Amino acid sequence: MIDNNNINPFEDKTGSASIAKPKGIVLLFIGVALFAIIIAKMKIAGAGLLVALFFGAIYIYLLFTNPIFGFYTAIGLNFVLLGIGRYVKGLPLGFGIDGTLILTFLAILFSRFKVRVDWSPANKDLTILAAIWLGYCIFQIVNPEARSIEAWIAGRGIGFYFLFFIILTFMLINTNRRLDVFLYVWGTFSIIATLKGMMQLFIGVDAAEQAWLDGGGAETHILFGKLRIFSFFSDAGQFGANQGFSGVVAIIYSMTKKGLPKIFFITVGVLGLYGMMISGTRGAIAVPFAGFMTYFVLSKNVKILSIGVIGVLMLFIFFKFTMIGNGNDQIRRMRGAFDPNNKSLQVRLDNQKILKGYLASRPFGGGIGHAGDKAQRFLPNAFLSHVATDSWYVLIWAELGIIGLIFHLFVLFYVIGKASYKVMFKIRDPITKLKIGALISGMAGVMLASYGNAIFGGMPTSLIIYACMAIMSNPETFEPPEVEKVVELIPV
Repeated sequence: MIDNNNINPFEDKTGSASIAKPKGIVLLFIGVALFAIIIAKMKIAGAGLLVALFFGAIYIYLLFTNPIFGFYTAIGLNFVLLGIGRYVKGLPLGFGIDGTLILTFLAILFSRFKVRVDWSPANKDLTILAAIWLGYCIFQIVNPEARSIEAWIAGRGIGFYFLFFIILTFMLINTNRRLDVFLYVWGTFSIIATLKGMMQLFIGVDAAEQAWLDGGGAETHILFGKLRIFSFFSDAGQFGANQGFSGVVAIIYSMTKKGLPKIFFITVGVLGLYGMMISGTRGAIAVPFAGFMTYFVLSKNVKILSIGVIGVLMLFIFFKFTMIGNGNDQIRRMRGAFDPNNKSLQVRLDNQKILKGYLASRPFGGGIGHAGDKAQRFLPNAFLSHVATDSWYVLIWAELGIIGLIFHLFVLFYVIGKASYKVMFKIRDPITKLKIGALISGMAGVMLASYGNAIFGGMPTSLIIYACMAIMSNPETFEPPEVEKVVELIPV
């Protein structure tokens, strides 16, 4: 017997059944006539509009019958939106993520049109923390120091994306298959990003990218006549750190696979680390250093940990105490990350001293969207607009104050600490340990790298890291129902 309460309203009738009725035939002829008029009036533009509407309708149908499409779409858009902005001007592309999230939530509601949606998978402590964080971010609208609601809207993702994307992750990424697909989507865009970066390195930038460089990007992306590779990301710093993030996660994750999937993740890992190198971003090297070291600790294997520590020390010695490979621009720039007297580091420390004095009497900060170069678009004459923040944590400190910074750090360390405890002492399945351990290691690397650059909250790292936080907070979902106590052959 069919349960009508569980019928998806988008699947209850077939297209052929609707057209077979007289009403359907009339509507079909009207539709064809309208299409003909549009093409006759608008010609090529009309044909393009109809094609877009056709594929848009297919996508909406797929989304509302299977909301997971919205999640994967958000991940994809997260990678390319800023790059598209170099080619398409005048469109509010930044709201593409907002629209996708709204549509996905609507799809979840409509996919259970006649029954109550079970939101219990998202009833987690991380959701509560994210809701508190969003509340604090909304409070920033009435922050006495805030001067621009437009700046707050531009920085809305810091609170809204965090809460709503972890809810979507809890609701939709609830099987190992979906977790794997998430990693495949992420890995595919990571490969494309590195290939685009290689095109910039070996062939050169295109006209749109050159226009971006001429418009101010060259100040930070052409150093001593050499291009810092940025791919289709916002900047080289985001590109380098995100590719390092992808590299760490993919290499560890490859240990859970065999055959072609294993080759795919190894490819993602190698190309990710290569993309990190060609970005010329010194701070990005913190991602593999911290990431792999975290993995070695999570393994609880003395042999693995010892070999890992030796390997990390050898790399440290290579960059810190030798000049080997200095003829290579990427290696030479990476080596600068190990120089405590680096001029860039000294400038950042000086800026932090300036901010310390300014923020001493402003515990709630200067307002979301009010700090750093990006704020000059809204507040060209404000004090915070002319002090570079660089670090993600310094940015949080400047915009949300010491109260915001402390709570933000608490959430990050709470998530990574609790997840690490579960991997080391609760989860028994070795494959699940590896999968969750890969995400923890990647997040640890991003957290360290975010001290040097505003990596954590930038696209595409932000949505990926939010998804990872939700997944690693809920590792029991991905563990087989019954796991026998066996000798673990795979570390972590």
